[in-house]
Amino acid sequence: MYLLTVTGSFSSAHALRDYGGPCERLHGHNWRVEATVSAGELDDRGLAVDFRVLRDHLGEICDRLDHRLLNELEPFDKLNPTSENLARYLAGELASKLRGADPPVRVREVRVWESDGASAAWINGDSE
Repeated sequence: MYLLTVTGSFSSAHALRDYGGPCERLHGHNWRVEATVSAGELDDRGLAVDFRVLRDHLGEICDRLDHRLLNELEPFDKLNPTSENLARYLAGELASKLRGADPPVRVREVRVWESDGASAAWINGDSE
């Protein structure tokens, strides 16, 4: 099994619903994103997937969130824009972009850092 990780970033604001504390008010973060994918085999060049391709896909997703109010964007107009939900959303978006890759590539983990000391991760629990 091969694991590849790329990082991205974006800045955005959000307000947590039903939080009962200061994070219920509008506030922003400089998010850092780490995305890890896996592949069981390599292509003829010896690559599972080109890092450039992974960075480009993650960059496109992050660009859609950059300098935006997450609460106004789907799915966060209804789904609470927590770090946990953001990690799961990013994983789903990246998986959609990687669908059909040859060799097959799976999103294994997406971790979002809302500050240097706080992160949340979505981890793919599916078995091979």
